[in-house]
Amino acid sequence: MSNERPLLLIISSPSGAGKTTLTARLLAEVKGLTFSISHTTRKPRANETNGKEYHFVSRDEFEQLIAADSFLEWAEVHGNLYGTSKAEIARRRGDRGIVFDIDHQGARQIKCAAPDAVAVFILPPSMAVLEQRLRGRASEDEQTVQRRFNAAKREIEHYGLFDYVLVNEELEDATRKLISIFLAEECRRSRVAALAEQFLAEGRKAPTTDSTHPESSTR
Repeated sequence: MSNERPLLLIISSPSGAGKTTLTARLLAEVKGLTFSISHTTRKPRANETNGKEYHFVSRDEFEQLIAADSFLEWAEVHGNLYGTSKAEIARRRGDRGIVFDIDHQGARQIKCAAPDAVAVFILPPSMAVLEQRLRGRASEDEQTVQRRFNAAKREIEHYGLFDYVLVNEELEDATRKLISIFLAEECRRSRVAALAEQFLAEGRKAPTTDSTHPESSTR
């Protein structure tokens, strides 16, 4: 189905709940989806490439972009700045959907700018599992683990901002549910109303071949 306005899908979670893995699986399974690459002042991890996972910039560069009103949304998270540039969204016009991996602050801003955006919050099966996952990250020291774990509790307080809450207990099941959310939202009446009205308009323009036997409504 052609649509110049892509479906905006926000995926958010506390660190360690699995949103990055779920996002990657969604993008691999559903054709026509693209990932919105955010700007950040965070240093890249060993497996990250500039322009792929993030646009890595200095704090000065980021603040210049803020001053130029270049961001659709931006926020400070764990001491680093993150933001989605307006140019990034403009480049995706005509795509089936755009997936955002952002926190609750960014989700609030995007929902304000685009009320029809769909927001999904990923929960871990338990706080104990979340802590275990954070400790399993080789790149995180104990201080970072504790900071992220404490921040997770505050982030979960904002689940009410989201349209869907998905518990990531079993990865395959969570993946299927996330895909189902996207596919169902594509079929929402407000998203296809223009297409239906186009069909009706074309029908009204078509010449009537036999006015003596009008078609009855389908029952």
